[in-house]
Amino acid sequence: MNKLKSSIFVFVCSVFLSSTTFAADIQVITSGAFADALKVLVPEYEKRSPNKVIISYGSSMGAAQDSIPTRLGRGEKFDVLILAAPALEGFIKSGEVQPGTRVDLVASVMGGVVKAGAPKPDISTMAGLKQALLNAKSVAYSASASGVYLSTELFPKMGISEQMDKTARKIFSERVASVVARGEAELGFQQVSELLSIPGVDFIGELPPEAQKTVLFSAGITKNVNNLNASRDLIAFLASPQAAPTIQKAGLKPVLPVLPW
Repeated sequence: MNKLKSSIFVFVCSVFLSSTTFAADIQVITSGAFADALKVLVPEYEKRSPNKVIISYGSSMGAAQDSIPTRLGRGEKFDVLILAAPALEGFIKSGEVQPGTRVDLVASVMGGVVKAGAPKPDISTMAGLKQALLNAKSVAYSASASGVYLSTELFPKMGISEQMDKTARKIFSERVASVVARGEAELGFQQVSELLSIPGVDFIGELPPEAQKTVLFSAGITKNVNNLNASRDLIAFLASPQAAPTIQKAGLKPVLPVLPW
């Protein structure tokens, strides 16, 4: 009888230890472009894995209190970062993210919105986009990768920086479309995936090819990772063909990379 009790005890302990070994909490922080896709994909991942994913949100760059650089700077710990590839490369160089763990997940393009029911300007050509920008009394753009491109590259290229300094403003810590929906800006520009899910706005299209800048959004594993294998497993799922339909529905283009491990 004692032998039987001992065997049962050993079996129960082994099951418990096995579950704690293979189940992990994965702390992920994502920037806005991938946020809506991630919200849908995480429950699908958790159906096939014992791991649990805890999602946090922040912009790829900038000094806002909830931006990813700020949160890492004040010592917050995450296992996986998902953000604009140039920003991720910066974290790899600084040592925050482990070399050899970058996985490009999606390509993201930029588009525009107006308040629901408002006239929709034609931004399908450079001339149309320029006219729409100059005619708008107020323009909102992101404080993250897309906004940096608009304010430092595209506006100067179009020769409208001086006018945009008067009518355009950078939006911190919320979606540009939310500002437009409230009527606080006539036009708003951001990654398409960050515009489509916001109620109260009408999508007016992608920027024309001559103005467009495709940004890769990538995942990387931090130096402070608690469970390397679990983090790799999550990233592999996000980069898989199974995740592609959800990614496309969110307004993004799957990359389907070869994993580096």
